[in-house]
Amino acid sequence: MKKFNIRKVLDGLTAVSSPSPSPQLGAKENELIPETLQSEHFQICKTVRHGFPYQPSSMAFDPVQKILAIGTQSGALRLFGRPGVECYCQHESGAAVIQLQFLINEGALVSALADDSIHLWNLRQKRPAVLHSLKFNKERITFCHLPFQSKWLYIGSERGNIHIVNVESFTLSGYTIMWNKAIELSSKAHPGPVVHISDNPMDEGKLIIGFESGIVVLWDLKSKRADYRYTYDEAIHSVAWHHEGKQFICSHSDGTLTIWNIKSPAKPAQTITPHGKQPKDGKKPEPCKPILKVEYKTTRAGDPFMIFSGGLSYDTVGRRPCLTVMHGKSTAVLEMDYPIVDFLTLCETPYPNDFQEPYAVVVLLEKDLVVIDLAQNGYPIFENPYPMMIHESPVTCCEYLADCPVDLIPALYSVGSRQKRQGYSKKEWPISGGNWGLGTQSYPEIIITGHADGSVKFWDASAIMLQVLYKLKTAKVFEKARCKEEKPNTEIVDEDPFAIQLMSWCPESRMLCVAGVSAHVIIYRFSKQEITTEVLLEVRLQYELNDLESPEGGGDQTPAPPTPSTSPSPQTAAPQTHTSTSSNSSDGIRDNIPCLKVRSSPLKQSPGYQVELVVQLVWVSGEPPQQISSLAINSSYGLVVFGNSNGLAVVDYLQKTVLLNLGTVELYGSNDPYQRQLRSPRKSRQQNIYLNFNSAQDEEADMEKVICQSVNLLVVISEWGLYFFCVFLSTVLLSVCPPRGSIPLDNRDNSFSRSRSSSVTSIDKEAREAVTSFYFCETYNRKTDGGLTPSLWVGTSLGTVLAISLNMPPAGEQRLLQPVIVSPCGTLVRLKGSILRMAFLDSTGSLLPSAFEPWYEPNAPANGEERDKVRKRRPVSVSPSTSQELNENQYAVLCSEKQAKVISLPSQTCVFKHNITETSFVLRADVVQINTGICVACFCANGHIMTLSLPGLRPLLDVNYLPLTDMRIARTFCFTNLGQALYLISPTEIQRITYSQEVCENLQEMLGELFTPVETPEAPNRGFFKGLFGGGAQSLDREELFGESGAGKAPRSLAQHIPGPGGIEGMKGAASGIVGDLARARIALDERGQKLSEVEERTAAMMASADTFSKHAHEMMLKCKDKKWYQF
Repeated sequence: MKKFNIRKVLDGLTAVSSPSPSPQLGAKENELIPETLQSEHFQICKTVRHGFPYQPSSMAFDPVQKILAIGTQSGALRLFGRPGVECYCQHESGAAVIQLQFLINEGALVSALADDSIHLWNLRQKRPAVLHSLKFNKERITFCHLPFQSKWLYIGSERGNIHIVNVESFTLSGYTIMWNKAIELSSKAHPGPVVHISDNPMDEGKLIIGFESGIVVLWDLKSKRADYRYTYDEAIHSVAWHHEGKQFICSHSDGTLTIWNIKSPAKPAQTITPHGKQPKDGKKPEPCKPILKVEYKTTRAGDPFMIFSGGLSYDTVGRRPCLTVMHGKSTAVLEMDYPIVDFLTLCETPYPNDFQEPYAVVVLLEKDLVVIDLAQNGYPIFENPYPMMIHESPVTCCEYLADCPVDLIPALYSVGSRQKRQGYSKKEWPISGGNWGLGTQSYPEIIITGHADGSVKFWDASAIMLQVLYKLKTAKVFEKARCKEEKPNTEIVDEDPFAIQLMSWCPESRMLCVAGVSAHVIIYRFSKQEITTEVLLEVRLQYELNDLESPEGGGDQTPAPPTPSTSPSPQTAAPQTHTSTSSNSSDGIRDNIPCLKVRSSPLKQSPGYQVELVVQLVWVSGEPPQQISSLAINSSYGLVVFGNSNGLAVVDYLQKTVLLNLGTVELYGSNDPYQRQLRSPRKSRQQNIYLNFNSAQDEEADMEKVICQSVNLLVVISEWGLYFFCVFLSTVLLSVCPPRGSIPLDNRDNSFSRSRSSSVTSIDKEAREAVTSFYFCETYNRKTDGGLTPSLWVGTSLGTVLAISLNMPPAGEQRLLQPVIVSPCGTLVRLKGSILRMAFLDSTGSLLPSAFEPWYEPNAPANGEERDKVRKRRPVSVSPSTSQELNENQYAVLCSEKQAKVISLPSQTCVFKHNITETSFVLRADVVQINTGICVACFCANGHIMTLSLPGLRPLLDVNYLPLTDMRIARTFCFTNLGQALYLISPTEIQRITYSQEVCENLQEMLGELFTPVETPEAPNRGFFKGLFGGGAQSLDREELFGESGAGKAPRSLAQHIPGPGGIEGMKGAASGIVGDLARARIALDERGQKLSEVEERTAAMMASADTFSKHAHEMMLKCKDKKWYQF
């Protein structure tokens, strides 16, 4: 009977991570390697959010500060200034932002939410915070309006009432406009919610109120009554004033625009249906779609602009959303890629009573932000400098590299700058407010995103900014179906067959390898020169094995047993040209064909990443290939390795050969701990060897010789293998079939609650052991090794780590001629859960990077200097205090979904072990460098972010940061060096975070400033005659009208005031770092100087008073000097 262990039960209930590592060799090992990292070096903090605001709902613009604000349906605020100045804020309630209003040039913003609350944001600090909040209890907010240079905010409600809020104190005024007082007394119907409020540009005492039902009221604030009422049959969506205040325009639900004179309420002065068909008999035009918003902007030198969204005819089925610009007699219809959420017209002046002089239109779409230049013919758009097209195609995977080679970003920018589109406006980006931060962070950072359409984007992420560098389209390699009928039936996914699933990148050599969802791998080499790859011939080799236990008759050839340690050499046979066709059996079963077809026409490859090799897995007897689960490339060895739920394949991309293709079970050899029985291939297939040529009849006699030669030289055949090898002149397609009979691994995307225990006893589960990670290194593969050897370490889903020895030929020309010898070495160690990450340390605990080859120009001229350089493999760097030539020991760092281990090599003894989690599992783990030390950074499915010291595996950080609510987070979360990490927080946004205390302390300095001191433009000149006879803008003393003395107090039950954390105290507490200290010192000096000046003024006043008193006393003395006593 198994003994019950209460300690294990308690551990599983109380701890997410085990409290301490368990050293296996005592404290002596740890004393030899001092660890510099401590808990105080770590802190989790969000740094910046990039990308397009997800699900936008509203927008506002400050025309003086030139800052754009966008609100979203999740309560987020994104503020944009000049390129590189961005800010993200979040309302605590998470309710949708329905409207935004800037306090123009005041450094403040008012937001109205769908939960009937309004908030005042302080933008004068680097991280904006809420100063005040007001929560309405009995009214639903539908519209807000804040006049320019006013502190009184008008709030319209669903009941049709209008309340007024003092934005300084965020208290309600007792002045209220009730709906039943605004409409005619004879009207019995409710006018509906308030959809518009604005004051007359020329008379602040006149307020126009638009109700949804079609009623517009001109309200006199002083007399508290309606001057005029305007009625139309169709519902109103928006209202806009002419700057002279004599006319206004309304947009309606039937696609019409009505222009009204304020003193003629009987009927509109003009009715326009811009997109309606005009009948010849004079009847009303056919109704169109609603015009959701209209703006009316005037110019001094020409006709006014009428800009509106919607209003298209109902018969325009399938037409994209449009923005219409009417200027004089011309009407321009601008089609948009996505539905329009909102738009704003940018004008030269913030004053509503002056000529507006519009120069641009900002259009907020559901998935894009477009700015249109109104000053140029054709209305071109501005080139958007913000990184808002991350989601141009959905992001499927991410990689993040900090402190990469300094020449990498300029190289990518030089080739990416040629990809830019033409036809943009030549003017500067109009949203140009704010200032950049003063941070000292100078190391280069690159983010790589893989997308569903097969594209790969490289981003410059240095100094908490983000800018696209280069875009690679991997789908160019394959043939595209022109229509649905031509779409091949071999695709294993219904949509996005080119989607990127995994990426492996060597930044030093600039080699790139991507794995797609259609079980394909593409290897790219970076070049600054353009080439054209001409595909001239294709050779397909097919090799099939029958069941070895009970072979059926008919075949005289008996294949040799599998010899995975042997290595092939390049093909020496001279193949003939032929046309590749899909190979289907007579019963229609898809067999021996890849999922995608490589294009056969010449491929023009622009400077940048150019195709070196394509590898595809193929269908087998009607079963699709399993998707690739792990991928790695090493430029020093010239090898690419990939694995899936069945096994792995090693490819030499220099010699264009398959070195190894084994099922996972075969990696164990005779030491398989599970004692599994290999599943036999299907017995219905005959043992055959095919080599298809479109050749002459006289070459048939040599066919058998060519076949045998090709099988022995090109491919290592295993009992579970079936291979294709298709050679092009410059582009090579290796089609590698996975072992037959293996069952696909459970899809990780489907569930996070499944058991991750490594103690699986089911033979069926063990038979589908997947390869989950790789690591190329120079290390000890066996306990008896006397020196370092090139190796490939393999991690599996059952927690096993195995080694494969690589016998590399000499560098230079011999590398292209001699074969690479590949030999599995068996099992090294086992952990709980699937293996996620592997790394190596030297005897002093320093990280040993993989060997790499420096980048060189592959397309240099034959007589150029680049060709003369001898390409030598760079040795693995070691710390200065040790030398690997002395055969000192190494440490292997292994991290799985459940635990981490540090193994001493070559003894293969476990030095340290740490159980990371018992109740959850690790999604992402990386060995990273931070400050002067290295650590293991882990992100768990329960949202915890943890770091462990190396090599001691001491817990340094454990923070419950982010609950896993979406598979997108798990798919894109990644750590990198120097305390940086990122993940895709929404389908359109990347969230960057830091786990470094040093970065958190300096973050305030790195962030940009949204508010900068700018003088407000002068008010328009009223002119002599307008000032003499009137007719200019009429001002209103709103304080007297709306203040407590004039209007009284509002009922307390109407709204609740909630003080926010963003006051002066909060702002002072948020300031930190050198810049914050300097700012505080400057404020203190200003205050001291102000007090000194006040003292000086008081002293001067006292001296003046004393002089006055002395003068009066002297005058009195002179007056009374000659008088007698009785004269007083």
